[in-house]
Amino acid sequence: MSRPTGLIASKGIELLTWGTPNGYKVSILLEELKEAYGLQYTTQAINIMHNIQKEPWFTAINPNGRIPAIVDHDNDELAVFEGAAILSYLTRRYDPDHRLSFAPDDDDYTRADAWISWQHGSVSPYQGQANHFLRYAKEKIPYGIQRYVGETERVYGVLDARLKDRDDIVGPGRGKYSIADIALLGWVNAISFTTISLDQFPAVKAWLARCWERPAVQRGFTVPSPTASTPLKPQEGEAAEKTRELKQLVDQAKEQYGYKYASP
Repeated sequence: MSRPTGLIASKGIELLTWGTPNGYKVSILLEELKEAYGLQYTTQAINIMHNIQKEPWFTAINPNGRIPAIVDHDNDELAVFEGAAILSYLTRRYDPDHRLSFAPDDDDYTRADAWISWQHGSVSPYQGQANHFLRYAKEKIPYGIQRYVGETERVYGVLDARLKDRDDIVGPGRGKYSIADIALLGWVNAISFTTISLDQFPAVKAWLARCWERPAVQRGFTVPSPTASTPLKPQEGEAAEKTRELKQLVDQAKEQYGYKYASP
């Protein structure tokens, strides 16, 4: 795959993304819209390990230099960045029947907005920092490890309580699959990287399994490359051994600082 140097499409949605939890929320929604309405889109893989997202052509689209971002060539080349904003824009413009969203005058529109904001402000920051301190920081800092793994556990407890008697996060009755669910899928799918097991949160685990049954979800996790897999299959080999080693670090850090799980 050649290195991107600029936009390549002239019509429709152009998605600039990489295989990350934030990237998957947009590719899953685009696959859902494609299935529901026939919406077509073009994808460019932005390898964040090569810092393509920091190049001037990309920061002209997203000044923050992060994926995902989209350009709508059918709407005056409008550029939209930040996952939550992209979900909102795409459903407002391309989901007229509200199959994946809610009408603005519906109270569930506000409820969905609240849960998406919660994902954006709580789940991804805590889980992202847990991943960083565990797997990427040059120094293994016990306080940072127990702080962010612990806060990730706490917010997953909030989600588990929400889903205890529901099939989906927002909607009447037991809920309706919507962008409130899609916003969380990439993060929940990657929870094992923090050493946290979904077995601790059975309602979340059941919800994720239901979402994975959707063909558009499966396809969305292959964009921009088919590397993601269902988290319900246990890790094996070196990956499993690495997670066991990191889990020992987490347990030691929790003991050192007297961490006790509580949610909320």
